[in-house]
Amino acid sequence: MSKPSSFSLRGRKALVAIKDERDASIVRRQFDRLGIDTLPWEPGGAINGDADVVLIDDEFLPLTAPSQRVVPGRCPVIALLGTETPSRLKLVLELDPASFLVKPLRSAGIYAALVMAFERNERTSELKQQVAKLEQRLRSRRVVLAAVLQIMHSHAIAEPAAFALIRRAAMEQRKTIEELSAEVTARGYLPRAG
Repeated sequence: MSKPSSFSLRGRKALVAIKDERDASIVRRQFDRLGIDTLPWEPGGAINGDADVVLIDDEFLPLTAPSQRVVPGRCPVIALLGTETPSRLKLVLELDPASFLVKPLRSAGIYAALVMAFERNERTSELKQQVAKLEQRLRSRRVVLAAVLQIMHSHAIAEPAAFALIRRAAMEQRKTIEELSAEVTARGYLPRAG
């Protein structure tokens, strides 16, 4: 299944936590136009896990309850800034917002903030997956090095030739170099295909 486009917002759900009724009505009206469902939130209450995006007024910060602090990892957060004091900005940055809007709100800019938030969240998620994959490969490099050394000693060959032997065997067996290296270090010899 393909991921939804950051530009297509119809059917998404937004948790809206805005103090000022004028700003809240502007957001609700714009969300209705965009086809976004609004989820209610009561100050101090748990944050609904069904939300695709959270708009939170800086006047509700800091979020102190543990059930409120789970949001930033799950969905993008759009912060609504009323004041630009360093202490307020520090509280906002703790949420790791994907985008922001400046109060008093206008309908202009809400769509752009939403698209940027969804896109940044998607890119951040992809980067986290890449980092995890690279960290795993980095951890497995020790195993590859141990296997190369073992092949070098058992076959009396140089390092490039030992690595090439492991690489060729991995391709023949349709395994990663890391998987085959783990087998070499566990068995003490290069496993044959088949």
